Amino acid sequence: MAVPVGSSIFYASSLVVIALLVLLLLRYYLPLRTTPAYILVPVFLAVALPANLIILVPIDLASNPADNGRPHGIWLPDRALLVAWRISYWLTFALTWLLLPIIGEYVDSGDREPKDKLLYSLRSNGRYHLTVIGAGILGAVYFIIAEGFNFVSLKALVMALAYAWGLILAIYLMGHGLVAVPRRVMRDADTGRRLKKLQSQAPKAYENLMDASDELQSYEQQVDQLKQRQHGGTAKNYSEWINELTDLTSIPESRISIGATLPTSRGAVPQVITPRYLADLTRKLKRARHRQLRYDAEWQDLLTSVIRAQAILDAKPSGRLVFPDSRGYISPIIRFHLHTNVLPVVSYIGAGILSLASVSIIWSELTKYFIPGISLVRVTIIPTSAERVSFFPSQIFAAFWITYMCVCALYSITVLPIWGNRALVYRTTYLESATWYSGQVAKLTVPLAYNFLTFLPKSVRTNTMFYRFLGELVDLTPLGRNFDGFFPILLLIPVLAALFGLYGRIQKAFGFGDWLSEDDEQDQWREGKVLIDRELRERGSHRLGLGLTDSPSRGSFDTDRRALLPAASNRTPIASSRPTRPARSERTRLVSALGDEEEPEGNFFGNFAHRVRNTIDSVERPGWLPDFTSGGRRQASGDEDGNWDWGRVFGGRQTEGRVRL
Repeated sequence: MAVPVGSSIFYASSLVVIALLVLLLLRYYLPLRTTPAYILVPVFLAVALPANLIILVPIDLASNPADNGRPHGIWLPDRALLVAWRISYWLTFALTWLLLPIIGEYVDSGDREPKDKLLYSLRSNGRYHLTVIGAGILGAVYFIIAEGFNFVSLKALVMALAYAWGLILAIYLMGHGLVAVPRRVMRDADTGRRLKKLQSQAPKAYENLMDASDELQSYEQQVDQLKQRQHGGTAKNYSEWINELTDLTSIPESRISIGATLPTSRGAVPQVITPRYLADLTRKLKRARHRQLRYDAEWQDLLTSVIRAQAILDAKPSGRLVFPDSRGYISPIIRFHLHTNVLPVVSYIGAGILSLASVSIIWSELTKYFIPGISLVRVTIIPTSAERVSFFPSQIFAAFWITYMCVCALYSITVLPIWGNRALVYRTTYLESATWYSGQVAKLTVPLAYNFLTFLPKSVRTNTMFYRFLGELVDLTPLGRNFDGFFPILLLIPVLAALFGLYGRIQKAFGFGDWLSEDDEQDQWREGKVLIDRELRERGSHRLGLGLTDSPSRGSFDTDRRALLPAASNRTPIASSRPTRPARSERTRLVSALGDEEEPEGNFFGNFAHRVRNTIDSVERPGWLPDFTSGGRRQASGDEDGNWDWGRVFGGRQTEGRVRL
């Protein structure tokens, strides 16, 4: 077969473009100059190699000979495809299951010496790897008894286990993303709805920032005490280590010099200082510092988004839009029409296209095994009468479907609140978080790419090099045989849960069901509105026109503003004390100053319910009548705001409806 010069140039150019885009993505989340190479290179490969599959799968589909003996579209020889698949798959496999977990724990370690960091990483990953190895040994015993011992069966077992676990996670995350992504685009198209959503998120975002600042402050107080004792006792043996800890904090030198200490809520410094204690304190300090930077960045982004959304609404009478941070690239009139007329229409059209794509994928997942001929994804790539991909637009559609499936799964990862301290933050992402997120990208892309192949006819799927490399080994085992045909039907569970808000209902029943819920808390938008306006008013920024005046009620919101710092800063001072949070009854009296003219737009029954609730909350109840709705005394079975906690009925602790793994 002749060498496809044009296709080879196209594929090489695509790899260069992918590499540049990945570098730009890493530069957005990580400082490239200061990030060590042993972290940057694996993270780059863990993102670039899966992105390569978006181009490699369509090329593989078109590389089968057509009727005239020559492929059409972009194609490559079988040998080149086999080498590309081997490099992409096995490097991705090694990064996902071995290198990235070890590197992540290595950078998260608080030890100073590389040897100690490596030992900590191996110990931290020991249970995980022992579990994986144990499952592999059990599977190997089964295959040796059933099939006999041979290398092909052993390799098939390893690939089938990795594929099965990746597909289980990918299908669930993709199912939620198929609903959440179009809904997010559609909701953001309405400026008023977007503003209300941001205001509803403000109380939780601000509370997270205050909690993170308190946590960071407690560890900085321990470092402060260590600094004062570093010239005496066992601490003098670790003077250099203590100085390094001091460099990580924002403790004023004047406070250290006068010997002023504050009591810490997370344990006092022990009398005997050991390397284990210092390593543990270093690790906790690094985590707390990045957690504070994360929530500070979220708070700053929320304030910026609120200012821009309110500016768009305020510009409607004048027809001229000027953002506080805008530059003179376009005129205010053009900017106004762009944000009020053009972008909302584009968002609605995009939401419609994405919704149609989501319906097509869900329908194809449900029918590909029973009635494959009516698969919508299959029709866009291969006509009913065709038996192979021989048209360049079909490759474009294939790349689109794989990209959209991966985007939906990865979007769900970013909105999950169950990953603990892991988050992606602009230019300040914690290195352990970067390795973890890149590992998830590598773990999910290969199963989703092969799952996409199952939408196509068997005659087309089995002729691809991807199937001959991975599919045959997956189908060789009972674990993989027909697994991809039946299991994706469970896609309906996350789809229905996200579509009908089942997570929120579970939360109300048990107190821990909002893992993937994006529904805004309707009772928090007023509190967030007041909180944001007060924050911007104290900074002398754009006013949101709430019509509030200083009153005694507002005093309950006063906090130490040193906990807030612009996101561009690398070192954030923290509050000297935790801010007081007002009771719900006080918040209700405060937000009642907004008046009926600030009532959110909605249907008659929603507005009527809000007015009835506000009326009931303002009535003074007798002392013998329990208050289950708004404020009052703390109830024996409720939380500190008087809310009834149904989780206690089932024997659970009072929580915020979140489970952290």
